[in-house]
Amino acid sequence: MGTVTLGVSIAVPEPYGSLLQERRASFGDPAAYGIPTHVTLLPPTEARAADLPAIETHLSQIATARPFPMRLSGTGTFRPLSPVVFVQVVEGASACSWLQKRVREASGPLVRELQFPYHPHVTVAHGIAEEAMDRAYEELSSYEAAWTCGSFALYEQGPDAVWRKINEFPFGGGGNAPAVPAQGGSSMDQPSLRT
Repeated sequence: MGTVTLGVSIAVPEPYGSLLQERRASFGDPAAYGIPTHVTLLPPTEARAADLPAIETHLSQIATARPFPMRLSGTGTFRPLSPVVFVQVVEGASACSWLQKRVREASGPLVRELQFPYHPHVTVAHGIAEEAMDRAYEELSSYEAAWTCGSFALYEQGPDAVWRKINEFPFGGGGNAPAVPAQGGSSMDQPSLRT
């Protein structure tokens, strides 16, 4: 079956997700429409396709957590260490930190060391010209959004570099996950590209 590239994240719901995606594209970031607007819980990670059932079981067990408030406010940057401008997570960060530790825990199928210490955020510019990064930082400096986080999702990166949702994991077994914008000009619920 080979390998797949997976990620786990909390989607930024509508109308915020599309707005930030459009702003990311307006800054000249070519990845804007291939990546759902999100808070990362597991960065891109290679896994064996045969392990997907175990991975989904693991994530289902984590989803027994309760929904929690999320709030975004203002911008930040990882420059000069990493060429990223982001919108800050100012409420819900501790819940995100707890979740990402559980996703990567040593007893699970997604064990992974991080390149940098975990810092929940929503990327709005990555690896583009410095002037465009400065513009993203300034233009979104007063950005605000808030919602109740009711789920997280497992995504797979296709050969076209577009991330597509494989499965969503509502907290507490409920079905109140917020709507997620389409990626790559197609429905988020289209079938995975895995073989």
